[in-house]
Amino acid sequence: MIRAVFTTILLTAWMIQAPTKKVEIVSVTGCLREQGTNWMLVAATEPVPSLANQAQGKDIPTTPPAGKGTFRLIGTSEFNLPAMKDRTVVIRGLLIKDKVSRINMTSAVEAVASCAPGAPK
Repeated sequence: MIRAVFTTILLTAWMIQAPTKKVEIVSVTGCLREQGTNWMLVAATEPVPSLANQAQGKDIPTTPPAGKGTFRLIGTSEFNLPAMKDRTVVIRGLLIKDKVSRINMTSAVEAVASCAPGAPK
């Protein structure tokens, strides 16, 4: 009897656990900066839902946006970020919300050969 009650309690607790959080694929445009060993996207736009594929055509701005966001980029080893340093880029990837949100990159493309005036160093 006690075993059946205990099993019921465990099953009930397991069934009412909070659902796992869904990680969104987003697109963010901003200034690519190297800060120590981290790659950061500063003066960045708000994340918008996207596909993981590389941005093309109308998704690539012709002038640097004046965003206010900051994102730490992870999963960077697959990309040649030093070639895009201090330039405006479009980053797509999985958004991980936190104090300093992170983007696990799936694509990166240079948009403009400069950053927005006043973009943090």
